[in-house]
Amino acid sequence: MSETHEIIDDERETAELKPGSTGATIRRLIAYAARFKGQVALALILLIVAVVTDLAGPLIAKRIIDVHISGIEQPWFEVAAGSGQEDGYAVAYAGKHYKRADRFADGEARGPEARVLQVDRDYYFIAGPAAIDGSRSLTADGAVVIGRGGERHTYAAQKLSREETLAFYLPELTGILRLCWLYLGLLVISAAFTYGQRYFLQSSANRIIRRMRTDVFAQLNRLPVRYFDNLAAGKVVSRITNDTESIRDLYVNVLANFFTGAIHMAGIYAALFFLDPGLAAICLFVLPALAAWIWIYGRIAKGYNRVIRSLVSEINGMINESIQGMAIVKAFRKEKKTEEEFEAHNTKLFNYQNKLLSLNSWTGYNLVGVIRNIALVALIWHFGGASLSGGAGMVSLGVLYAFVDYLNRLFQPMVNIVNQLPNLERALVSGERVFSLIDEEGEDVSERRIDRYRGHVAFEHVGFSYKEGEPVLRDISFEARPGQTVALVGHTGSGKSSILNLLFRFYDPEQGRITIDGTDIRELPRQTMRQHMGIVLQDPFLFAGTIGSNVSLGDPAITRERIERALADVGADGLLRNLPQGLDEPVIEKGSTLSAGQRQLISFARALAFDPAILILDEATSNIDTETEAVIQRALDVVKQGRTTFIIAHRLSTVKNADQILVLDRGRIVERGSHDELLQQGGRYAQMYRLQQGDMVGSR
Repeated sequence: MSETHEIIDDERETAELKPGSTGATIRRLIAYAARFKGQVALALILLIVAVVTDLAGPLIAKRIIDVHISGIEQPWFEVAAGSGQEDGYAVAYAGKHYKRADRFADGEARGPEARVLQVDRDYYFIAGPAAIDGSRSLTADGAVVIGRGGERHTYAAQKLSREETLAFYLPELTGILRLCWLYLGLLVISAAFTYGQRYFLQSSANRIIRRMRTDVFAQLNRLPVRYFDNLAAGKVVSRITNDTESIRDLYVNVLANFFTGAIHMAGIYAALFFLDPGLAAICLFVLPALAAWIWIYGRIAKGYNRVIRSLVSEINGMINESIQGMAIVKAFRKEKKTEEEFEAHNTKLFNYQNKLLSLNSWTGYNLVGVIRNIALVALIWHFGGASLSGGAGMVSLGVLYAFVDYLNRLFQPMVNIVNQLPNLERALVSGERVFSLIDEEGEDVSERRIDRYRGHVAFEHVGFSYKEGEPVLRDISFEARPGQTVALVGHTGSGKSSILNLLFRFYDPEQGRITIDGTDIRELPRQTMRQHMGIVLQDPFLFAGTIGSNVSLGDPAITRERIERALADVGADGLLRNLPQGLDEPVIEKGSTLSAGQRQLISFARALAFDPAILILDEATSNIDTETEAVIQRALDVVKQGRTTFIIAHRLSTVKNADQILVLDRGRIVERGSHDELLQQGGRYAQMYRLQQGDMVGSR
């Protein structure tokens, strides 16, 4: 690929992606998702249930700690022997029975208060209330000292043995086991609903991308041939495959993590405010920090991703071009040059990917870690200050555990969101590229049917140019009556193929008009007006399949007998008879295992199988040997009956029998008439014919 061609392609790619279209791209991606809103909504409902059940864990742990484990330090009251013990909460110690304060029924009698306090790793029984709660220590004689600020209280205490400590915990064992089973059940429910939401979300994503790829491929059929003149095939393929796959990542990974993260963070903040509004308020700074990072990252990364996606497309185009032209590359020993050009693109892609990688590494997980540490420092400062001052801000051990657990959980979805930012930006850029292709002006494929043409074709003062200001056809006027054969001859670039491109409506004329049976062809959809036309190109294209499928192109109306008859009409039955599987002989891409003559004969049979009223042969015999050409000439004498035929040919010997020969020069018709008439005129055609006849004689 030349440097100039590369610059033009880069400019075209850049022009197609209009900066500032991110909002429109997002809206269109949402619109695609809305087509499957039922399945997406179900996935979100399952996600909410999964998040709620998952976030219930720390609250259950808080209750186990505060109620069933730390609850041992609540006040205990003596109960009479045999009184109120039927509920199983009474504990026997030193010949008396005690019940925890929160286990008394309404109106149940309470005796003297006692306390069980933990000092270091041991537990001590105090026969009386404790005035304050704070730091604890032991005196030399085993008394418990409780201090807070400048206040200190000493209490006589009895150290509890393991068995005695266990006795105070045993009444809570049933509650602990019940909560553990509840926690396990919620984990199972969360796992099941998480599987469900992931399945339905990814299934929805696959459906969305299937629909998008179908729309993009359908758009290719709607686009005019002119569009593909300026865009390499590999770049189009890249948009259908690579770019749509990036968009699939958006639905499967990015949106899944964003939805999951948003719902998780909302649930976590709700739980934090439920536990302690003051501590939760401290952590609110995470939200603006995350929003600011997403905005800043998006502005920087979008530029990198646009270049990366363009380079990937450029590399795909270059690979496709190299494969298509591999014979030329090898024949002219340009392997090294091709490798150097590829390496230049590959190195540029590598550099931009490293820039994006550096951006992600510096500010991805590291940023989340910094924010997390700031939140933990704020939590320690708040909790520690309240503990030292003994103020109202003190929290229980269970609240602290749950808060730290939720805080750690808060940053996991944040990490997931930040890690998906590269995929988000890549998907948005890919979305811009895909939608720019979809937005190209095209024409809907029409299923309208019309009656078979009589074959009366007229060009009326037609003018046309591929590039503005560079006309290739000037004031072209001629008429082809039904059943006539019209030949177009002239030097390369004189406009012969352009006339047939206009007739087949690959392009539309800029001046004048073209009519078939008196109807302007622009009044009909392109697919409808081509219904009764057939074309055979100089370089026939065969699809992967079989010989039979290449003749019928999968049209169920074309039977096997019709295929065989078409092949016989063009004289291909003899040439193909030696193939092992006949009509079912496999054909690989472009038919490279067949000879040029065989490919051309199959192309002739394809055109005839559709029984066209107008047949176009664009230098269709130029790649065929003399023997095969003779076979085709005899076949054409038969198949031209009842058809209007247009022939472009450099070999003037193949058009001698044409009813009308048009000689073109620089986009104009300079001579017209039959073969004999043009020879009698002694003009350009006669000169060309004599030169070719002289060459033929000389070659003998």
